[in-house]
Amino acid sequence: MEKQQQANILTRNALRLCRDTESNKVFLFLNSDHACETLIETESVQDERIVLVIPKGQELPECLASKKIIHTWSGNQTRFSRIKYAFLQGVLLEVIQPTSKIVCVLGPWERNHLDTITIHDLALSWSEEFPFDPNSLITKKFFHTVIAVVDIALDIGALGREGKPVGTTFIIGNITQVMRSSHQAIFNPFRGYPEEVRNITSQEVVESIKELAQLDGAFVISGQGIVEAAGRHLDAVSTVTRQLKGLGSRHRAAAGITMYSEAIAVVVSESTGRVTIFDNGSVVAVLEPVISRRVV
Repeated sequence: MEKQQQANILTRNALRLCRDTESNKVFLFLNSDHACETLIETESVQDERIVLVIPKGQELPECLASKKIIHTWSGNQTRFSRIKYAFLQGVLLEVIQPTSKIVCVLGPWERNHLDTITIHDLALSWSEEFPFDPNSLITKKFFHTVIAVVDIALDIGALGREGKPVGTTFIIGNITQVMRSSHQAIFNPFRGYPEEVRNITSQEVVESIKELAQLDGAFVISGQGIVEAAGRHLDAVSTVTRQLKGLGSRHRAAAGITMYSEAIAVVVSESTGRVTIFDNGSVVAVLEPVISRRVV
């Protein structure tokens, strides 16, 4: 079966499932220019229920310019990780709600064909073994900063630094309490610099973070995206719950500080590259970059 014909069949069936299951949207994941060009010829593409999910930097043909678009992290994640990331972005952009029901159509990363349809009720689809709680994050005024940090964390998880695996922690929000609940493990490389040169929207700051992630300690970032410190040792008591069993001290300390500070923690696992997001002592989302380009 040709890719075009298969795309047509999957898109039609996704829209039918959307109707029959009373879902809100169909997320159509496209990985390349070729996939976008193929989509133009798909007869159902102009349906208003379809939301296009494309990598950051991906350009769309002019005839698709009116479509709702979600830009995702541009690296390779597992399929369910790509879906969860798209949901986080969708909630942030108010394309969907934290209680929406979504039909997803996607294929392998960096391939031009679609081969999978999934249905997710954001209020019901997730379990303790497969956590995802956008409600926990959307209530934070600094949700946009959390997503920006997640992008950096995914880069670190996928690539490490100079081909070597790296694990690190980011604590976002309520910096007064976080600084009180931590201390410097190393000299703070961000101290003394004006705020405008410490914002995570700056590519220079992002590259500095990736380099400094090799050192011990956590990054502390304000809700506005200003890096306040690197190399912080978290003094909060590590929590041990059933959900956290099997996780190391870095994850437990990060979970612990979120119980007392109302901050969000984003942790990169050195061994797997997995990115875990904590709020109020619990895992609210896990994203899994593919680490084929790392030396492990």
